[in-house]
Amino acid sequence: MSERLFNFSAGPATLPPEVIEEAREGLRSLGGGVGVLECSHRGPEYSAVHEDAEARLRALTGADDEWELLFLQGGASTQFLCVPMNLGANGDYVVTGTWAQSAFAECEKLGAAHLAASSEETGFDRIPGSLDLRDDADFVHVTSNNTIYGTQWREMPATTAPLVCDASSDILSGPLGLDRFGLVYAGAQKNLGPAGVTLVLVRKELVARAPASLPTMLAYRTHAAKKSLFNTPPTFSIYVVGLVAKWLQDQGGVEAMAARNEAKAQRLYDAIDAHDLYRGHAQAGHRSRMNVTFHLTDDALTAPFLAGATRRGLVGLKGHRSVGGCRASIYNAMPPEGVDALVAYMQEFAAERG
Repeated sequence: MSERLFNFSAGPATLPPEVIEEAREGLRSLGGGVGVLECSHRGPEYSAVHEDAEARLRALTGADDEWELLFLQGGASTQFLCVPMNLGANGDYVVTGTWAQSAFAECEKLGAAHLAASSEETGFDRIPGSLDLRDDADFVHVTSNNTIYGTQWREMPATTAPLVCDASSDILSGPLGLDRFGLVYAGAQKNLGPAGVTLVLVRKELVARAPASLPTMLAYRTHAAKKSLFNTPPTFSIYVVGLVAKWLQDQGGVEAMAARNEAKAQRLYDAIDAHDLYRGHAQAGHRSRMNVTFHLTDDALTAPFLAGATRRGLVGLKGHRSVGGCRASIYNAMPPEGVDALVAYMQEFAAERG
């Protein structure tokens, strides 16, 4: 797959070439003459796929028998409302960006959502240092990585209430440390696989919290009781998530991935800090390892910079429409060679235009 570009898109994001090749074979046949898009979700071929994906994710996340591992639909945005509906709507929220704001807004519709902290005042360029957490909260909600503004929690807060985390954009980029959490959810399309499936890890005792009046499809207990097979699951997406999990294990697991991701991010931040032409958005010490956001100090050069990058085969670098500038999403599947190519281009562009 030598013709592939380096895709820095924030999501749906780049996938490992090995996974794409294996998925192509799975589309043709899972070994019995029927491809993954065609076989019954209750047949033996898909059952093996489903169980393999769950086992590999449990190994990578450390989710033991105290945890339910669910493959759900509706994206992380549906979890914004499922969390308070299942756990109770008296939630404390730490707002560090657009998606955290959306999660808070959904809980506000349902009950006594409380803003424990926000970094909106400074343009979401940091993780808040002081949190106003309540003793009677049903849960505390954080968004571990901010894809739009490029900030990331380096240390999760200590909480009395169960800690809930939207980990959509940094799941499995390093050790998860599940002992700190009550529930973790992640849309797959950034770091786990293709769009269409959402991973939810939830402690079993929290599954029992949901009121009996909760609509069937919104209750975690519905899907836990049927091992995510209550209705037809997104079979192809789960299949690819399983392949990505296998790829991660072959790379040395989440510990090895953490070291690789740290090195990639540092390489890019060093390039940003080395030239007056570039200005990072996130404050030092709060910078994301997954989404590196920056501006050109002369806005008129942004369009030429992006056009030149595309000619070099470096695509998906345009910043989110609400922020502008540039964003390099360097998830697990972005190889170090891609970061090296971007850094080389940034240095050349700065030498020519800076």
